[in-house]
Amino acid sequence: MNIRGKCWKFGDNIDTDMIIPGQYLNTADPKELSKHCLEGADKEFVKKVSQGDVIVAGRNFGCGSSREHAPISIKAVGVGAIIASSFARIFYRNAINIGLPVLESPEAASSIEEGHEVLIDTDTGIITDLNTGKRFKSAPFPPIVQGIMEAGGLVQYVRKQLQKP
Repeated sequence: MNIRGKCWKFGDNIDTDMIIPGQYLNTADPKELSKHCLEGADKEFVKKVSQGDVIVAGRNFGCGSSREHAPISIKAVGVGAIIASSFARIFYRNAINIGLPVLESPEAASSIEEGHEVLIDTDTGIITDLNTGKRFKSAPFPPIVQGIMEAGGLVQYVRKQLQKP
């Protein structure tokens, strides 16, 4: 699977409260959550981001609570993938469960600048900064995770598997 988009850069320790502030947790509606995505880190993010754009962040992205609302809001606002130096493990798994590609690459996270366009090949784990031509390596998704991503999330993947003869 290939993902191509403009990058939005964030620093270290972007926690789930910054991704989706607590006052919006009274709903699980993705469309409503998307209106407040990353409000705690950049109040204008939802006005700037476009479908397929990519978040590039530092260490420990998604730390804090285990709320699934955080990756849901990111996917719902149209973000195609997140590249970070590292992820909080529960956020990482929640993102995969909803079909949001998350790639760890400290080199890419520190080198790619905001506004640059990237091409991500999730089959190989290669991230290309199309502005500089630099290529970075991330671990490719294992086949089962590829299947989850292609299905749009874990629930859809399981449904698809149950329908097989």
